[in-house]
Amino acid sequence: MSREDKLFGTRYLEKASDVFEHNAWDDVVWSDELQQEAAAKVAKNSQNLLDEGKQAEYEADANLMWDKFYGIHQNRFFKDRQWLFKEFPELIGGDMTAAAGTPAASSTPTTASSGSAESPVATVGEASCGEDAGAATSTAATACGEARSSAAATAVGPVRHRILEIGCGVGNTVFPLLRSNNDPELFVYCCDFSSTAIDIVKAQQEYDTSRCHAFVCDVSDTGADYPMEDGSLDVVILIFVLSALQPSKMEGTIKRLVRLLKPGGLLLFRDYGHYDLAQLRFKPGHCLGENFYVRGDGTRCYFFEQDELHELFTGAGLERVQNAVDRRLQVNRGRQLTMYRIWIQCKYRKAASAPSSEAS
Repeated sequence: MSREDKLFGTRYLEKASDVFEHNAWDDVVWSDELQQEAAAKVAKNSQNLLDEGKQAEYEADANLMWDKFYGIHQNRFFKDRQWLFKEFPELIGGDMTAAAGTPAASSTPTTASSGSAESPVATVGEASCGEDAGAATSTAATACGEARSSAAATAVGPVRHRILEIGCGVGNTVFPLLRSNNDPELFVYCCDFSSTAIDIVKAQQEYDTSRCHAFVCDVSDTGADYPMEDGSLDVVILIFVLSALQPSKMEGTIKRLVRLLKPGGLLLFRDYGHYDLAQLRFKPGHCLGENFYVRGDGTRCYFFEQDELHELFTGAGLERVQNAVDRRLQVNRGRQLTMYRIWIQCKYRKAASAPSSEAS
């Protein structure tokens, strides 16, 4: 990998003997040996799938699992995503749709510190909410519908720049965004599958209904109503949330979200990559399907590959701006441990004359 190909971070491990000199290294190239070890671990932990009855139970109770998660952790588990604007400078730009429509955006590397992990590596429970559940679909859809009138009343008028974050959790993206982007024409929508998470967002002192509207929604329900019109959003944010959905529902979910984007609007994505440490740490008995697992707390997580994401996004009518793998080596110098993280970061643009994507 040449220095020009390195998009993430500025600290590169040139000599293996220097590995414990810092806490993290950027754009790490994997050896054949590492690849083989990772493949062997995944083969072992995915050898026996959970039975269909148990899988159906996790699907039906998904919202309850996330409510329980946020009921326990409140706003203490995830840190605010201060790295957000290094990876996605479009979020603090003046004209988001214009930025999205600029071809040069795809060839301009973004620079980030090595601290853009979703949460400390010591835990495997790294995910934003946004989980789906068959049993709770009607409740979430009703909440979406009830939100429409009040949010629309707030966001009409001079508001022109609109962002929607899917799986907002307790606001670790929304509040840094509102602090950093002082555009008076900005309005941020944020939704989550967990009603507990949304209650926590609304209880924060920074929650300002003149700039933000939080609502409960099951985004995997392609028939769900949203508190904004189709074709009205400049940006849709999906950060560590698509991985929490049932894989069979991802295609319909993305197509529905694309309908909400303006022509030229951006979908910003960051999530777990195949062979990430979190995947390798799963023990046998937690696998639900290929690259899809359930954690000890009942929440679920999928690990993506670049090509499948490209097919997913382009199949929904989007054009590639960025699709890159972020490989980090995190180090515990006290215990002399090395931990390899893999995330995939994407930016895809809705074509100016793109046909509307119908949910399948």
